[in-house]
Amino acid sequence: MVDSTSRLMRNSMAFVLAGGRGSRLKELTDKRAKPAVYFGGKTRIIDFALSNALNSGIRKMAIATQYKAHSLIRHCQRGWNFFRSERNEYLDILPASQRVDENQWYLGTADAVTQNIDIVDSYEVDYVLILAGDHIYKMDYERMIRHHVESGADVTVGCLTVPRMEATAFGVMAVDATDRITSFLEKPADPPGTPDDPTVALASMGIYVFSWAFLRDLLIRDSEDPNSSHDFGGDIIPDIVKNGKAVAHRFTDSCVRTSAEAPAYWRDVGTVDAFWKANLDLTDFTPELDLWDTTWPIWTYSESVPPAKFIHDEKNRRGTALSSLVSGGCIISGTEIRNSLLFTMVHTNSYASLDEAVVLPYVTVARHARLTRVVIDRGVHIPEGLIVGEDPVEDEKWFRVSEGGVTLITQDMLDRRAATLG
Repeated sequence: MVDSTSRLMRNSMAFVLAGGRGSRLKELTDKRAKPAVYFGGKTRIIDFALSNALNSGIRKMAIATQYKAHSLIRHCQRGWNFFRSERNEYLDILPASQRVDENQWYLGTADAVTQNIDIVDSYEVDYVLILAGDHIYKMDYERMIRHHVESGADVTVGCLTVPRMEATAFGVMAVDATDRITSFLEKPADPPGTPDDPTVALASMGIYVFSWAFLRDLLIRDSEDPNSSHDFGGDIIPDIVKNGKAVAHRFTDSCVRTSAEAPAYWRDVGTVDAFWKANLDLTDFTPELDLWDTTWPIWTYSESVPPAKFIHDEKNRRGTALSSLVSGGCIISGTEIRNSLLFTMVHTNSYASLDEAVVLPYVTVARHARLTRVVIDRGVHIPEGLIVGEDPVEDEKWFRVSEGGVTLITQDMLDRRAATLG
């Protein structure tokens, strides 16, 4: 089994779609694509898909980028540069570069692969795993690829099992008793249940496995179809459901858990509220997402920084952090921090307080600031005495307040506030 698994994964590659902006994250994606957004104290969102592939035994990967890709490319160059071509390992970054037509960028998810057919050909692989680069989860892709091979499917679609009426925001798979997909419905008002449990539905994760020979021919035909949007979910998968064999692979069959009782953890951190909550969930006594599991690590670029430091021990001026994650390089100088997550090199000053705060790298918090239920973008300088999270009407004058009452703070917002107030 070990040898056959090794051969299967050697003959597979991961193609990561990482070109989207993620506009629902608002100003967090003004300067970076969604897969490059920070998560969990020291990682980026894309690290989860890449780490899953690496931990599954895949050593050939490609990342298709498009929207504001510089920070994503730089992160991958710094943190994922350990692949060795002499060992037949590759990680290629594939920016939309008008390779087919000088006026044509990536037109859709399928077109991103089509425009790089020659590069995938050079990998000489049998199977291609298509991944979205913007979700938080742990998954053993080897189990899904093996399921694909053993079922004889033309495509295997990774699916979440969700309460039926929560599936209205997803592409939903209707399946038979063998999990063969009988129809694909995009954001249905009345999602179909599963044969074994009518109260749940199977929602697409945007993860697909194909044999490369089959997908290659299909992509070429799709590229010649003027009526196609050249998208996997919109065109490729429905076509296979209708004319071939599509099989659903349930996430619960391949998710990586630290115990049998642990939930199947998957999050789309595509809104400010979801991003804030998923980060703060890591401060729970027993987080559902286990970043401490050394058997399935999340790899990333790690800066060389000193340990976190907590200083001052006086009344109202005590450097403390309770139920919080504090990353390397942070200096907590006389600040009270509760239920918060601080990324690398955050520096807070005396008499300040942070509660339910997600603070991205290289932020400075000046004295007497009080920040509650906030997300602070990278490199922001919080001015002395700033109070956020206590008066929503005042906060909305200067910052972005989400539907869930989380305040997003960027340096541009603070600069406009300072210019207005003089």
